[in-house]
Amino acid sequence: MKLDILVLSAHPDDAELGCGGTIAKHIALGHTVGLVDFTKGELGTRGTVETRAEEAANAAKILGVSVRENLGLKDGFFQNDPEHQLKVVQAIRKFRPEIVLCNAVYDRHIDHGKGASLAYDASFLSGLVKIETKDEQGNLQQPWRPKVVYHYIQSLLIEPDFVVDISGHWNTKIDAIKAFKSQFFDPASKEPETYISNPAFLKMIESRALEFGHAIGASHGEGFTVRRLIGVNDLFDLA
Repeated sequence: MKLDILVLSAHPDDAELGCGGTIAKHIALGHTVGLVDFTKGELGTRGTVETRAEEAANAAKILGVSVRENLGLKDGFFQNDPEHQLKVVQAIRKFRPEIVLCNAVYDRHIDHGKGASLAYDASFLSGLVKIETKDEQGNLQQPWRPKVVYHYIQSLLIEPDFVVDISGHWNTKIDAIKAFKSQFFDPASKEPETYISNPAFLKMIESRALEFGHAIGASHGEGFTVRRLIGVNDLFDLA
């Protein structure tokens, strides 16, 4: 399956929180989008691996993505090393995306910065002919390098290099986030309160979307950063 956009994330719910509106918008525009989560979020204080997997599947349906997979890397302890890079290279070559979206370049959770570097480096390595990987059937994969890699913004505020107008897709983003019932605020829950289950967390997510949207004359926006310059053929592409 070839995808237009592949979202690589350290944990289930990272994509929904960081770029759920952008995902929903581009699917509405007719693009194919897929999600690959690096870990199962097994170190999370609330919920279980099983509940998070079910929640991730529900969120994927809400967003309308073509596929969602999990690499099963070790939550909290995966590294940006050759072993892990090759696993991500396999995923990139499997889906051959034009665009990769991935974790914030740095953030409160240590996995987010690691995930960003792992995704970025694997996106480059995936294009090297002399790196050999095989698919699930044992067939040799062909090299593939995404055209661009963009990093969404997470808990810590980072000044974006550009903002995507997600007006009309905010409710889809919120519904996808709330599909992770074990993780976010629930007055009936008896599990310990965490950083993201505090009701103030989702208020922060909304206020940031409102601020980014306001900056570009939209109701809601999602910010992204880049590691290299973006080429523009036509100034009206930026209008």
